[in-house]
Amino acid sequence: MPLYEMLCITTHVPKYQHIRELVRQSSMHVMNSGGVVRRINSWGTRTLPQRMKRHGTLQSIGDYWTLHFDASPRTLKSLNGIMRRDPRVLRWTVLKLADKVEDISLKGQKIPVDNEPSSLADILD
Repeated sequence: MPLYEMLCITTHVPKYQHIRELVRQSSMHVMNSGGVVRRINSWGTRTLPQRMKRHGTLQSIGDYWTLHFDASPRTLKSLNGIMRRDPRVLRWTVLKLADKVEDISLKGQKIPVDNEPSSLADILD
C-alpha cells in the first residue's frame, strides 16, 4: 500500500469539536478500509493566505492538520469524496510519499512515525 500525506484546511470555529469529528471520520475510514494511520498532526489556527470560499461563506481563518497514512488507491478515492462533500473542509491535498515504506527508508529519509502524541491525537482519545 502506498504511503500518503494529507494536508487539510478546515473552517475555524472556537470549539474544536468539528475538527475532532472530521479527523476521527477520516482516520476511521482509512482504518476500516484496511489502511494504517501513522500520524495525525495539528498545525493550529492560521490566517489563510487568501480568502477562501467553499460550501458558503468566505473564510479568512482556517485550522490546518495533517494525516499520514497507508491506504489503497481505492480508499484514497473514497476519502477524497468524503472531503469534497464535507462542508467543514476548505481545501485539502494528498501527496504520495512512497509506494512502500521501504522506499523511504532506502533513500535515507525519516519515516513519518511518531511516538509522541500530537494535539489532535489527544483530542481523539
